[in-house]
This record gives sequence, structure tokens and C-alpha cells, in this order.
Amino acid sequence: MINLTLLGATGSIGKSTLSVVDLHPERFNVFAISAHTSWQKMLVLCQKYQPAFAVMTDEHAAQQLDDQLQGDTAVLSGAQSLDIIAAHKNTHYVMAAIVGAAGMASSLAAAKAGKRIMLANKESLVLAGDIFMQAVNDHNAELIPVDSEHNAIFQCLQGGSSGLSKIQLTASGGPFLRTPANQLSSVTPDQACAHPNWSMGRKISVDSATMMNKGLEVIEAHYLFNLPADKIDVVVHPQSIVHSSVYFKDGSTLSQLGDPDMRTVISYAMSHPDRISSGVSALDLTKNSPLEFYAPDYDKFACLRLAFEALKQGGSAMGTINAANEIAVEKFLDDKIKFLDIAKIIEKTLENAKHFYPKTLAEIVDNDQNARLIANQIAHTYV
Repeated sequence: MINLTLLGATGSIGKSTLSVVDLHPERFNVFAISAHTSWQKMLVLCQKYQPAFAVMTDEHAAQQLDDQLQGDTAVLSGAQSLDIIAAHKNTHYVMAAIVGAAGMASSLAAAKAGKRIMLANKESLVLAGDIFMQAVNDHNAELIPVDSEHNAIFQCLQGGSSGLSKIQLTASGGPFLRTPANQLSSVTPDQACAHPNWSMGRKISVDSATMMNKGLEVIEAHYLFNLPADKIDVVVHPQSIVHSSVYFKDGSTLSQLGDPDMRTVISYAMSHPDRISSGVSALDLTKNSPLEFYAPDYDKFACLRLAFEALKQGGSAMGTINAANEIAVEKFLDDKIKFLDIAKIIEKTLENAKHFYPKTLAEIVDNDQNARLIANQIAHTYV
């Protein structure tokens, strides 16, 4: 029986993970779960799965859960408790599905404890890629990406990387792929969150609409596959059937295809090197519309361009754009700035933040907090 620690249990990845667990109760045991403030949802999950630990990073929410919970589940609070359950001796696999920089420390704790890390938190690599990958190597941790694009590349490279020339991440283009650039200034948060293919949280949905999500995935791919920026390509593929491709010097291209359902990726990460049922139907290409592919518009989707620029700068630049993006997206979702202001705030933050090469987690956190302050100050000029 594999003990699973699920960080971010109430989010979309968490829900999909538990749906796979439900198909294989003889194989997986939910050992520990976490959430931020959604204690009512956590109560339901605790009653169903009876985990040994439930972590609420919000102290008030933890108290609410503890007051309502009956059973043997221990309720912990605070961000440091995430590190405890991620590194716990009885944890075998960690699903790292906390959104944003808040998920970085616990992912790193799992790496240092030598766990199998099923990484859905891209910020762990965007902010602390060098430190994170070093921890994975030093402690013999197992890292399997859960982003559909990176998981596709991971699968395509199972035969080896000899003769690899480049990797290509696919991007759906989000809800505004065919919207003229001059109409983007008036889009609303609800429109930005209406993704045509995937069901995701509001923050990541906005990232998809700006294509910053793809930009962060480019940075993540750099660390996962040890490739420079010029070996990483992006192609817009609206149907989200081809999840990514790998190109070789002999002219061969390998791609991984499937219906857009995260349960496929999650089940693969949970069962690798085997494959188990995910609950997803087999792909039937005869019933799909024609597959389209386009070069991305780096002027229209400036966030993607900025991510490539930050990767080429290296060092703190990647953490800076991530922090600025989180601030800008929050302001947009609160109706305080316009959609196109997101990229402007990120670009100005990158220009104004100090650029250096962080060597410790403390320096990474300091840069993150600094960039947030700068982004907040810049955002005020757009209100």
C-alpha cells in the first residue's frame, strides 16, 4: 500500500488525484492532506479518507476543522506543517499541488526527504530550480512532472534522449486565442477564467489567458530536462489533444496525445513505470475536429515573451516575474487593473527589481517578497 500525501487537496489537481485513488483503493492510502482555508471541504475529505494528518495553513480554519472533526485524524496548522507531512517517514508519494510560491518550501522538503514528488507546483522550479534539482539529486528523490505538457515530454523521453534536438510545449491559446489584441483591454475576469478545454482554478485560468502559464512551463522545462531556452519551443494547439512533442536529429518527432483530462497525467505519475486505469476514455481521433497548430504571437501574449527573457537572464529574474505575475493577477481578479496591465506590471517589475543569483532558499524568499512590493507599487499606478 502506497501512502499518499496530497498537498492542495481541495483544488482541481487534488480532486482529480482523489478520483484516481478511488479507482485503486487497494493500491493507495491517503496518508495526509492539506488546504488553506476550505475547512468544510477538508472535513468531508477527512470523513471519507480518514487520513493520519490534515493540515490547514490558516490557523483559524485549522481550529474550525479540529472542532468539527471526529476520528483519529490529527489537525495541524501553519505553512511549516506542510513540510512535516511532506517529509514524514510514512509518506511515500507527495502530490505537490499547492498553487503559487506557497507550495515551494513543502516541495523542497519532500525532495530533501527522498520522496517521489509528483510536481504540479511549477513555482518550485521557477523560483528555486537550481536548489530544488540539487536536492532531488542529492537525496535520490524521484521527480515526475504533473503538468500535462511536461508529463508528455517525460513519457516521450522514456526511450532515452540520444539525438534530442528540441522539445515543444503545446499551448491551447486560452480563451482569447482568436480575440483581436485591441479588444483585450476590456475583458473581464470571468471571461479570462472561461478556459475552452480545461477546468482550473481562477489564478491558473488567468495565467492561461495571458499565456504566462506557458511561460512558466518553459522555465520549468529548462530545469526538468536540463535544456537551454533555444532548445525549448512553444506551439499553439487549440484542441489540447497533442500535449507536447520531442524532436530528434534524425527527423523523428514523438508526441503524446490524449483527451484533455488531468486524471491521465496524475494516474501515470502515481503508477510509473506501470500504467493503471485513470477513469479517462480512450482518445478517438475520428470524433475530434481537425488538429490545428500555430506559432505564438509574442506581441499579443507579452507574458510568454517575458518568461523567455527571464529564463535567458537567469538567476533571480524568474522568481521576479512569478511574484509580479501573482500580484498582477490578484489585482485583475479583484477588478483593480485591466487585463493588459498584467504584462505591463510584470515587465516594469523585472526592470526595477535587483538582478542577482540567489544561492539559498532565504535569498529566494527575499527576492520573492521584494518583487511583490515593487509589483504592488507599480500596480497602484494602474488603479
